[in-house]
Amino acid sequence: MRVGPGSRLPLGETLQAALGPATVVRRQSSSPRSRVWLVEFGGAPAIVKQITGGSDAGERYARERTALRLARRVRPYVVPDVLGADPDARVLVLEYLTASTRRPAGAWMTDFATALARLHTATGPSDTGALPTWTAPGEADARSFTDLARGLDVPVPAGLARCLADLARRLDPAAGHALLHGDPCPDNAMPTSDGIRFVDLEQAALGRGLTELAYLRMGFPTCWCATSVPAPVLEEAEAAYRSTWRSITGTDPPGDLADACAGWLIRGDTLVERAHRLAVVAAFGADHPELASVAEVSSDLRDRLLARWADIRPLPAAEGNPSATGDHSPAAAGGQAPVPQRPNRSVARKGCRPAGVRTSMVIQRGPATMTPM
Repeated sequence: MRVGPGSRLPLGETLQAALGPATVVRRQSSSPRSRVWLVEFGGAPAIVKQITGGSDAGERYARERTALRLARRVRPYVVPDVLGADPDARVLVLEYLTASTRRPAGAWMTDFATALARLHTATGPSDTGALPTWTAPGEADARSFTDLARGLDVPVPAGLARCLADLARRLDPAAGHALLHGDPCPDNAMPTSDGIRFVDLEQAALGRGLTELAYLRMGFPTCWCATSVPAPVLEEAEAAYRSTWRSITGTDPPGDLADACAGWLIRGDTLVERAHRLAVVAAFGADHPELASVAEVSSDLRDRLLARWADIRPLPAAEGNPSATGDHSPAAAGGQAPVPQRPNRSVARKGCRPAGVRTSMVIQRGPATMTPM
């Protein structure tokens, strides 16, 4: 047994009475807003997670607990079981998941998309109000995108403002009832012998499923391991998502994937990732006239970025799990399997970018300037 600083478990009398005495195996790597331990109850492993940090800790705990309950409707399971909970201490005792490497590395994207579709279809209209509604990009995001273009002297078409307003209306999350993970990054998606299971649902919400399917095209926009997905792998994964959704619901997922991608573009704030997203949205222009102005500005803006900052390189390509490539392998979320350590999430969320590439852009009065992140 290894017990060190921070290993004192926040297990109250009720949980101890229900689960028995716990033995701490080790404190696990986690985000600064949670504490996680690998423990044993009578020799059986489990994960103890306590939500901490910030005035929203109670809300994040409630979101995760509710999302786990709703997601357990799905078979095969796509989340771990909740073995016990203490709302007052914001503690969850979770099933221990063992990572599996049985599937070929190249199958990860398809497995991820399949599990994501299952997660999304766990809820429907009758679950309205069970979780907060996903926050779609709004006026401030549209203004930021337009200011970025103007700051780099990219012509802004007269129809751009209307195009962005229409996009925001089409992205209205109230029209969707999918169970969104909120942060479906590769290190929150653990491959097990029964398929991928998702962890860390503190930001779960209800909305349109395509919002998160777009992660594959848009370089995993909220994740530290930003990558691009080769076209054949992407097509297979997106087809798997749609066929899984259809097999469960009998319908196609609502909304438009092009709109979902454009939504992630206008709310982005880092340069390397945004250069990738600009190319994705620019490519939609020919087949999606409703996005014509956004696509036009995206194409021009990407050309301007690449001409002005030659050290911007493409996102690394990943056919398998993006978090397991290069030197950026993360620990399984919650530390549930003995895999390499991930960077501190408070820093790593800014993306797996090539060394030496500055990535944040600040538009000021006058020339656009770069600031390190």
